[in-house]
Amino acid sequence: MRRLVVVGSVTGAPGVTTTALAVAAAWPSEADGGVRPVVVEADVSGGDLMIRFGLPAVPSLLDVAAAAGQSHPGSLLGAMSELPFGVRAVIAVPGRGPCREAVRLLAGEGGQRVLLGDDHDRGTVLLDVGRLSGDVAALLAAADQMVLVTRGGAESLTHVSACGLDAEACAGRLTLAVVGPCPYPAVEIADTLGIQRVLMVPWDAKSVTAMNNSRPGALRTLRLPPLMAAARRLARQLAGLQQDGTTVGDVAGDRPDESNGSPLVGQSGTGRAPVLGVEESGS
Repeated sequence: MRRLVVVGSVTGAPGVTTTALAVAAAWPSEADGGVRPVVVEADVSGGDLMIRFGLPAVPSLLDVAAAAGQSHPGSLLGAMSELPFGVRAVIAVPGRGPCREAVRLLAGEGGQRVLLGDDHDRGTVLLDVGRLSGDVAALLAAADQMVLVTRGGAESLTHVSACGLDAEACAGRLTLAVVGPCPYPAVEIADTLGIQRVLMVPWDAKSVTAMNNSRPGALRTLRLPPLMAAARRLARQLAGLQQDGTTVGDVAGDRPDESNGSPLVGQSGTGRAPVLGVEESGS
């Protein structure tokens, strides 16, 4: 069966889709028997990749959802598109209505069967769920790994602190990806939020521009920029090829500002609710 990795955020738009695409592009060739991962847009608010790359509306996530209720749903790969920079993706159409229903079906037993495949299927599904909501709770529970994407400011990290992380339920499965400038060291974030693995992800315009470029191979023309270096490190960890102990540290080129002496967020790291930050609003 395939490995399932859920990528999402608790608030705002910190770069979940770009992070998922970067991880897929940086996925180690020796992982999963050489099978490339598949990014699945499963955001209840609708997808972005169809418009971004001028892709047709069929096949899409709606086809996967429609197959979920069938006794022989076929392969997830039948709904896959190839993005210009070499990443395989199942896109979602824009619009909250159809996508929310599709995600609901995907989270059911039939949908999970399509995502994970049969015993002979290999590879990894990177499920881009956007902002976490109650619609994806079952998928979070089924995930082998979870990547929570956040910005590095005090406000964003406070939202993570308040979202209700169950340390025991998430132990060994959760990585916090802190995107962009951050004045706090990874070890301080990990200690304060009670999250074992924290990765600092620099945001560089060259990588983002290359991933949004419709010209094939645009990303491969770059030397390894900071964003892709962090994505490669995260991909190796998710693939089980790299173990960094308790904390994934700062990435070169995105060191914290040591002059900022302010504390991270309120040190109330206890008393968390037994759910991984799912809100019924799901915006």
